[in-house]
Amino acid sequence: MSDAQFDEIEAGYEGIVEQSISFSGLRHDFFMAAKADLLFKITRRHFANPDALDLLDIGCGVGRLHPHLQGMFGTITGCDVSEKSVERARRENGFARYDTSASDVLPYADGQFDIALTVCVMHHVPPAQWQAFLREMRRVVRPGGIAVVIEHNPFNPLTRLAVARCAFDADAVLLSQRRTRRTMLEAGFSDASIENFLFLPTAAPWARRLESFLTKLPLGAQYAAIGFA
Repeated sequence: MSDAQFDEIEAGYEGIVEQSISFSGLRHDFFMAAKADLLFKITRRHFANPDALDLLDIGCGVGRLHPHLQGMFGTITGCDVSEKSVERARRENGFARYDTSASDVLPYADGQFDIALTVCVMHHVPPAQWQAFLREMRRVVRPGGIAVVIEHNPFNPLTRLAVARCAFDADAVLLSQRRTRRTMLEAGFSDASIENFLFLPTAAPWARRLESFLTKLPLGAQYAAIGFA
């Protein structure tokens, strides 16, 4: 999608997403909370002092994930190509910083952040630009930091159904876990690992505990690829 198209869907974003997943009986916030929970676990394993970390969320849209992350990091910064989405994110999330960015270059210095995150964005990036996109993520991460790419699992049939029902995913090219990991290594990360999640349609504590033992199974609705700087 173009920048202008993302601007056009800003006002109706939640309705489009809710419609695409309505067959599951789950609300969008369920998926946001699952992502926040996974990110919490990843950062607590990797960093000694996670509460002081600087997080960058690339392609943050209207910032729907950020209320779930509030208080988890030292700073939260979001950027997006859609100026209207960034304006709304600023209005609704006063605890975070937001910037409009170009599609190919991030408006930040080298090594400015401990964590670079991007959530369901890469499938909108043309495949020929995947490596360049990840190279920019790598550039803004400090030595010892990480990049986290959360994407749809193309081998999960319910995920493919949700993507097919989503109006702004018409151009989506889903990335396999193997392809994402390989491209992260090609982009300059020293190593990369995969964690699968969203196996069960409940956020009950027992389900979260069970899912923690299933992260290596490539069957979840989504996965996180973690690249090490």
